[in-house]
This record gives sequence, structure tokens and C-alpha cells, in this order.
Amino acid sequence: MKFVDEVRIKVKAGDGGRGCVSFLREKYVPRGRPDGGNGGDGGDVVVVADAQLTTLLDLRYQKEYRAGRGVHGRGKDQYGKRGEERIIAVPVGTVIRDARTGDLLADLKARGERVVVASGGRGGKGNAHFVSSTHRSPRLAQPGLPGEEKELEIELRLLADVGIIGLPNAGKSTLISVISAARPKIADYPFTTLVPNLGVVGYGEGKSFVVADIPGLIEGAHRGEGLGHKFLKHVSRTSLLLHLLDASKIREEDPLADWLAVNRELELFDPALAERQQIVVANKIDLPEGRAKLQLLDKLLPPAFRPYCAISAVTGEGLEELKRLVGIKLEEARAAKDEDRAAAGL
Repeated sequence: MKFVDEVRIKVKAGDGGRGCVSFLREKYVPRGRPDGGNGGDGGDVVVVADAQLTTLLDLRYQKEYRAGRGVHGRGKDQYGKRGEERIIAVPVGTVIRDARTGDLLADLKARGERVVVASGGRGGKGNAHFVSSTHRSPRLAQPGLPGEEKELEIELRLLADVGIIGLPNAGKSTLISVISAARPKIADYPFTTLVPNLGVVGYGEGKSFVVADIPGLIEGAHRGEGLGHKFLKHVSRTSLLLHLLDASKIREEDPLADWLAVNRELELFDPALAERQQIVVANKIDLPEGRAKLQLLDKLLPPAFRPYCAISAVTGEGLEELKRLVGIKLEEARAAKDEDRAAAGL
């Protein structure tokens, strides 16, 4: 399935039905009365988060969505039926903005969450509505109001607890394939991963977390170079980043160069990402040169990023320790968030 995470669509809510001007004319009723019914309200356009969807692909091919218009009022006090709602299903984690103003309309983070993005027009009143003690035979009715019409920018941001970041060929796809059931494409050339991959990782007694593998970042990614810039937004919701390094390519003259380059891209894209909690993971220690260069990380990695993990995604060495450390960090982050909510009285 093609991964699509940004679309622009037009939505048009239903117009309200018009009210009716009518007078009762029946046999054996000597004096008629106004009996024009009200028009029905127009249908709303509603966006709903659907857990079964993982892409905005359907919205790329259909660019316009219209709700049903309200039925006109009729005589004999018959009110028009409300117009049909138009439901648009999107994946959980979708952000919706008004394309004209840039205003945030919704951030759908839970399954079944829904938002009205365009409200239907109100139906017009029939002449029966305007009867009063001083106006016994009104001959007026209201037209229905038009429904809202908008252009929307819809963006998908994956919901994951952990994001795996790093340079191309650091082993991100291999790692997610061995710690979860995800099956990304794996090859020995850069930019093998063209879209983010999601996987569920089990640890401890019945515990799990969701991990996202983000396509490789390169220097200049914040300006649009490479592929990773398109998907950096997907790590914006994560609680923790796994920064994967290819230990075999650590340079003795500047051991932290690759690590600093990726962190710089995070900061230039979004300063908040640079502050996100991060675990440094040195991969490919199954290679002799990879294991030998760990001492350079031991010597130079700042204390704030310790303990770091040394693993081999190929042989499985160090993976259990990594999953255990990630679980501990996530539980600490959730506890801190719960404390903040309690302090705020939420």
C-alpha cells in the first residue's frame, strides 16, 4: 500500500432546505390557517479517526467531499428532513488545518474521535412559524442558509512511543525487524527505507511499546535534502528517541561527528525535538571494527546521554538490555506526565 501522509481536500456542508408558504385548505374546515413547514438543516462534514487505516491514500484520489442538503419544507406542517452527514475516515494521529487561515481544527489521537469540519446550513422557517396574535396569515418563509465550505490541509503524524533515527545504513530497518513483527525492506545501500515503519515491541510481563523507524537523515535534511525531512514530523509525538549509530563507521579523528550531525538536523527542524529524551545505540558490534571503536564513545559521549547501548541487530547481542532500558525510560516518562496532569488538576 502506498504511504501518503499529506493531502489537501475541499469540503462542502449541505445547504439548508427552504421553508414553505402554504395555507390549509380542506373540506369541512371553514377557516384555513398557515401550515408551511420548516426546511431541514444541511448535513455536516465529519472527520473520524479509524484505527484500521494507516495512510491518507484514499483522500489523494478524491479531492472534494459534499454532505447532503436539507429537504424543503412542505404544506400540512411537514418539516424537511435533515441532510445526510458526510463521513471522512482518516488514520489515528491525523492533524487537520484550515488551508486558508492555517488554524488547527483537530488533532485526532484516539480511535473513534470525530470532529465536524464543516457545519450544515440551517433550514429556513415556513410561514406557520411566523403566526402571531397580530399576524394571523403570514405570507413569508425563509430560504435555507448555505453550508460551510472549506479547503483543508490534512496531515498524518504516526503515533509511536519510540522513534528510531540515524544516518542512512545505520541499521534502523534491521533493528525494527528483529525486535518487532514489522518487515521493512532491508538492503546494503542508502535510503532503502522510503516510508516510516511501525512495530510493536514486547518487553517484561505483558508490556509493550510502539516503535517507528524513520527514513535516514543526512546533513541538510531540514532544508529538504534526502528523505528524512519528509518524515521528521512523525517523531514529534514520540516520548523517546533511539539514536542509532553504525559503530563500525565511527571516525577516530571525530568520533561524535555523525551523532552531532543528526542532532543538529533535529534542532533545525524543530528545537523541541532536540530536547526529546534520547538513548544512543551503537549498532554493528558484531563487526571487529565496530566493537573496537566503542571505547571512543565511552570516552567522549556526554554524561547526559549515558548509559548508551551497544548492540548487534544481526546477532541479537544487547537487544534485551536495550528493550529493558527503553521500557524503564518510557515508564518514567509516563509517570512524570501523570504527575504533571495531577498537579494541573486534570
